[in-house]
Amino acid sequence: MKKRALIVEGGAMRGIFASGVLDAFMDKAFLPYDFAIGVSAGASNLVGYLANTPRRSFSIITMIATDKAFFNPMRFAKGGHLVDVKWLWDESNRHFPLNCEALFANIPMYAAVTNIDTGHADYYRVKPKSLANIIEATTALPIAYRDTPCLAGGCYTDGGIADSIPVREAYRRGARDITVILSHPLSYEKKAITMPWLIKKLFSQHPNIAESLIVRASNYNQSLEFIKHPPKDAIIRVIAPPENFAVKRLTMNKVTLNDGYQMGKQAGQGHMNNTHQ
Repeated sequence: MKKRALIVEGGAMRGIFASGVLDAFMDKAFLPYDFAIGVSAGASNLVGYLANTPRRSFSIITMIATDKAFFNPMRFAKGGHLVDVKWLWDESNRHFPLNCEALFANIPMYAAVTNIDTGHADYYRVKPKSLANIIEATTALPIAYRDTPCLAGGCYTDGGIADSIPVREAYRRGARDITVILSHPLSYEKKAITMPWLIKKLFSQHPNIAESLIVRASNYNQSLEFIKHPPKDAIIRVIAPPENFAVKRLTMNKVTLNDGYQMGKQAGQGHMNNTHQ
């Protein structure tokens, strides 16, 4: 039997699309995977899916992530967080308690995090004692989130810096039937940073993070190339937003977010209709 994996990309508020896809999956109890890897908001989405709590991620994105306590430019200007990911996690669990029994009885889930010393991605399996720390680390946007989460002897920042779409990691772990939920339409390609000198200056204390940010577009586009032209022994199934998907990284408009969610639900239903378990 081929190992099957599910990969969920991040992208902050763009995660509303994946939340719709995964809700469609939950509606039909569709979970044909052996393991899952999430990045940043994609990891948060996976937690809701594997804990089998429909609309949890939708509610978090539209009700809690749109609160000024989460995204606050004025606070940032005064030296605080632009986005407070730890607050978001704590509030999410207060309003929408997680079914941890279901989550940890399910398939293995990994989250990608970026090691601030090496600049490379590490992949942590989510476990009861490490769940909160791993979610904080994988979503900790550099600069926008002032703290640097540490766990298991390392310190980390947002997983999307080193590996936004860990499809090659899934393949390395033996998966040969891989489903990827993207946050951008398939036509998207990441553009290279125009001022690498500024990145080097901003991250002078963490030169390997600066390097990862500078090569991020190239790394991202290589993952897309892997998806579009997989190895001969692998099948890669892609669920991507349509071209008219209007949600951006920090979209706070609830109508736009709801439209993005409905696009995700439709894409999830379409995927199941075309996939034989």
